[in-house]
Amino acid sequence: QVQLQESGPGLVEPSQTLTLTCTVSSGSTTSDYYYWSWIRQPPGKGLEWMGAIHSRGSTYYSPSLKSRTSIYWDTSKNQFTLQLSSVTPEDTAVYYCGVGRVLGATAPRYRGQGTQVTVSS
Repeated sequence: QVQLQESGPGLVEPSQTLTLTCTVSSGSTTSDYYYWSWIRQPPGKGLEWMGAIHSRGSTYYSPSLKSRTSIYWDTSKNQFTLQLSSVTPEDTAVYYCGVGRVLGATAPRYRGQGTQVTVSS
């Protein structure tokens, strides 16, 4: 069993950088899953895979978001972080972190409950 919890600001101003953290709590099954991902769902739209970091550190990003996205580990805190720069109101969404074995999956094996982020001035 892997538990994930997203945290971060609920409101971000346009042009700013959004930073979200996913805290991982798990038992011995963590090693069975290796693509730690960020997914979002804008209001009224479907799930969008944003990017992932492998347990060994390699990163993968959606082509449409690659220029604005960064994902990295803080192993000392058992957390991984998403940074999305130059946000606009179109980045308003519920943001989820997840983990699984399939790169690019919008429904990973384990997923957090999600956190609402609104981009507005």
